[in-house]
Amino acid sequence: MTPRLSVVVPFYGVGEYLGDCLESIARQAWGDFEAILVDDGSPDDSAVVAKEFCARDQRFRLIQQDNAGPGPARDAGIREATGEYLAFVDGDDLVSTYGFAALVRTLDRTGSDFAGGNARRFNNSFGVRPSWLHKQPFARVRHATHVTEFPDLVLDRMLWNKVYRRSFWTEYGYTFPPIRYEDYPVALKAHLDAVTVDTITQAVYYWRERESGESITQQKFQLGNIRDRVTSAGMVLDLVEDAVPVVRRRVHAHLAQIDVLTLMSAFGSVPADDEQALVDLSRELLDRLDEDVLAKTHRYDRIQHAALRSGDVDLLRRLADFRNAGGLRGGARAAQRGRRLEYNYPGLGESAVPRRLYGVRDQDLSLATSVREVGWVDGRLSIKGTAEIRHLETDRTSTLEIALAVGATSYPLEVRRYTALDLHGTQTLVGFEVLLDPALLAECTGAPAHFEVLMRSGRRERKGMLGGQGPGSPGWPPGAWIDATNWIQPGPGKYGWFSLRRLTDPCRLTAAEQVGDDLVLHGRSSFDEPALFLSRPVVGGEEEIPLEVDGRDFTARLPLRDILDAANHDDPFGRRTTRVFRVHGPEEEQRVLLWTAGDTALTRVVDDRMVTLTRSTGGYVNLHESPIRTTAFAAAVEGDELVVRGAGGDATFSWRRYLTDSDDHLDVACRRTTTADGWRVAADVAALVPVTAVQVSVDPLAALADWILFATSADGTAHAVQCEPFLCSRLPLAITHGAHALAVRPHAGTLHVEVR
Repeated sequence: MTPRLSVVVPFYGVGEYLGDCLESIARQAWGDFEAILVDDGSPDDSAVVAKEFCARDQRFRLIQQDNAGPGPARDAGIREATGEYLAFVDGDDLVSTYGFAALVRTLDRTGSDFAGGNARRFNNSFGVRPSWLHKQPFARVRHATHVTEFPDLVLDRMLWNKVYRRSFWTEYGYTFPPIRYEDYPVALKAHLDAVTVDTITQAVYYWRERESGESITQQKFQLGNIRDRVTSAGMVLDLVEDAVPVVRRRVHAHLAQIDVLTLMSAFGSVPADDEQALVDLSRELLDRLDEDVLAKTHRYDRIQHAALRSGDVDLLRRLADFRNAGGLRGGARAAQRGRRLEYNYPGLGESAVPRRLYGVRDQDLSLATSVREVGWVDGRLSIKGTAEIRHLETDRTSTLEIALAVGATSYPLEVRRYTALDLHGTQTLVGFEVLLDPALLAECTGAPAHFEVLMRSGRRERKGMLGGQGPGSPGWPPGAWIDATNWIQPGPGKYGWFSLRRLTDPCRLTAAEQVGDDLVLHGRSSFDEPALFLSRPVVGGEEEIPLEVDGRDFTARLPLRDILDAANHDDPFGRRTTRVFRVHGPEEEQRVLLWTAGDTALTRVVDDRMVTLTRSTGGYVNLHESPIRTTAFAAAVEGDELVVRGAGGDATFSWRRYLTDSDDHLDVACRRTTTADGWRVAADVAALVPVTAVQVSVDPLAALADWILFATSADGTAHAVQCEPFLCSRLPLAITHGAHALAVRPHAGTLHVEVR
């Protein structure tokens, strides 16, 4: 019987990852598919992995060819495909469990020519993160739309986050050019040719980001890659030459932002013999882009464009080195030149670039704020952060005012200022702390209250809202009671501003325990006759949990086996199911269940799965079901040692840092002991400071080393240790060792130590 969906999987040299990729396809919910695996002359054991998988699952079949590149390999798979729909997967990536099902069902409903969904980036060291390239095109569900109606679809340059109607693909006879970056010309032409397309917000594809520079995207500065990139961009520009103006401009702006920037950065690593070829290729692309688009790019981009047009290879190299090493991260410090402010970028005062491009505009001197730590001190809310005017030095003549804005009313706060690391890597007077007592916090309402910031430096004055929450407690801010009935919950608000909300008599979890094979939840409702519901993952809806009710107090029992049986994860990497609780009242009231049950999660292991009751970033109750995870729940400095405590897994531990552009890594072994509640590992703080700890980057905020805590199982499998949410809310942990500052903080759910 002909399958409805054909999945084409080209692969080359991905034996380490191919098995996981094929497993994710086999597990996905849409079972009516065939998978055509195309071995593009792999030099490793990828074909062996593919053959073994095909022998186990008849939905998979293998074809082999001499190496011709990913485009021709896809074409070979398409010729073998028989399905009504067509999808593509790269051999080192993963597909979500319900992605294909969601896309096919959308097409069945709308009749569109193809449908696309969101994507995630992932690796072992940093976990799962959003793909910024897909964030805009797939921010909303859109049925039967088109690139002319929604021009952000020009950013959708990949093939693998979509399902195409095969009749549409055949009608237009799409084939891939035999180059790298082969997918953008095909993806964009499909958007232009389609009558309508659908977009969904669901993450349908997980895009592997390796620790090394092996993949095509991470070898992008090699001349062969550059040549293919320019060829691909030229094909894209040909496609939009006669397109509607809004699409044409959007494509030109995207190529200037991504592809030209890549070419400019390549001057930092290309061999001397290839420099002129790189100049010629860069000019070829730059000369095809609209001048009005280029005039709106970043000031530094225009400096590089001018250097390219002048042919000054030495300056191009210096500009690339500065940028690649992070020189723009905080924005260069402005230098006073008479009455003018200028950026001290490479090339200032040289003839290759007009001096006006180095000038600092008044609008560049904007307010920059960050939130570094959030905590409660003797019943008062402490917020520590930084405030500065970009590009200017913050000295002791500057002033800083911060006020709590509740509706139309502002409450001035006492501000304690101190020296901290500014955007330029210098210890200046940018640090601040404000303390809010319960009486002031009681002025907050259910609507978010924000923090107004006013800074004066010299004759310049800048205003704005406090934002820029960093990892750790700013991302997982702890809430607290300010009296018997009012809870204050900090967190992100509108536009990313840091905000406070007062929750009066919230529906809340007050305690949790395991009794026999059940999780027992104790809570209190905001209203009489409460009913407790638990969300159904992925498929939507809720299921009611039986309650024992005493007035507004309630007790719920959740059998662990029922939780495991209801697991329904969509994440192929973490394989975790997350569920949330909601309390319903007799008058159709609904409240999310707030965590007020202390600062420790409840975790239980059943067979090879783990159930965890914990809090979300916003302070609400989450129920996670996942594979057994090695998880850290405490970190502290004890004498000269950094000590981490946690649970899960029989493993050895080490702090690991990867070398630049390599899968090679250095490990600092930890001393492990077993504790009543799990494990304790310790490492000497001195061992985490590199012996040759010198600042090799012009990025003033670059760490000398970034260590990740890894656990290695008995079979040799290594994975990054997870950081439990309650530990996140207590971080960062600052450590001083001689002239060096270390910070323990979470990143994308894993535990890191940054050394400066």
